[in-house]
Amino acid sequence: MSTDEFRLLRDFVYQLCGLNFTEDSKYLLEKRLGKRLQLHNLKTFKDYYYFLRYNPNKDQELSEVIDQLTTNETYFFREDFQLKTFVEDILPEIRKRKELEGKKTLRIWSAGCSSGEEPYTIAMLLLDQPWLKSWKIEVIGTDISQRVLHMAREGVYGDASFRSTEPLQKERFFTDHEGKSRIKDEVRSLVSISHLNLFDTARIALLGRMDVIFCRNVIIYFDPAGKKNVIENFFQRLVPEGFLLLGHSESLMNLSTSFQLRHFPNDMVYQKPLTVPRVTGGRL
Repeated sequence: MSTDEFRLLRDFVYQLCGLNFTEDSKYLLEKRLGKRLQLHNLKTFKDYYYFLRYNPNKDQELSEVIDQLTTNETYFFREDFQLKTFVEDILPEIRKRKELEGKKTLRIWSAGCSSGEEPYTIAMLLLDQPWLKSWKIEVIGTDISQRVLHMAREGVYGDASFRSTEPLQKERFFTDHEGKSRIKDEVRSLVSISHLNLFDTARIALLGRMDVIFCRNVIIYFDPAGKKNVIENFFQRLVPEGFLLLGHSESLMNLSTSFQLRHFPNDMVYQKPLTVPRVTGGRL
C-alpha cells in the first residue's frame, strides 16, 4: 500500500463513518484490507478504493471493512457498576418524572450495539422492574456493521457472551439451542435492531427522542471532530433530563459542555439539562 493509497482509503472511510486512522495505522489497513483485495481479485489498493466508491455492492463491502478495522468485543451485563446505576438511580428518576407528566413510555437507544448483547441486557433489566409492566418500552439497537446486526437479530450466543451473566438470569431469559443459548421472545419483543451510521444525522433524526442513550466503547474510534459530531447528535435525540451513558474509559472532556455530569454512588453519567442556556451576543 502506497502512502497515496493509504490516504485515499483513510479519507474515504473517515468521510463515510468517522473511523479515524493515523499515519501509524498504514500497516493495519494494509494487513487487514489485503484480504479483501484477494477476495475480489484486485491488484492494487487503488483498485479497491474504486471498488468501495463505485461497485454496486459497495455498501456491503464497507460493512466488511468496518468489521476488519474495529473490535466487536461485547458480552451480556458488561460494566455492571454502570448497569447498577441505570437500575437503581436513573430508572427511578425517569419513573418519577414520567408519572408527573402522566406518561408511561420509555425509549432507550443502544448506539453501536454490535451483536446485540447490550440492548438485550437492557431489556432483561427492564423486565425485572415490576412497575414497568404497564409501560410501553422500546429498546433500539443500531450498528453500522451488517454482520453483527445479523447476529443480534438471530439472538443465539455462545459461552463467551455469558462471562458476566448469573446462572439464574441465563435460565430465565434464554433457551438451549444447538449447544448455544437463544434469547427468549419476551426479551426480543422489547428490542428492535437496525442498521445505522452514527454520522448520518438525517436518519438519526428519524429515531425520535430518547430517555436514555447507551454508547459504550464506540467513540474511541473517532477523532475529536467526529466525536463532537456524534455527541451533538446524541444531545439532539435526548429528551430534556435524558441520560447519556458512555464506556468507563470515555468522557466528554474537551468535546461538549452541553451535558451535566451526574455523580451517583456507583458511577458518573451525563445528563441533558432541563433547559439549554440561551446564546446571546455570541456568548453563553
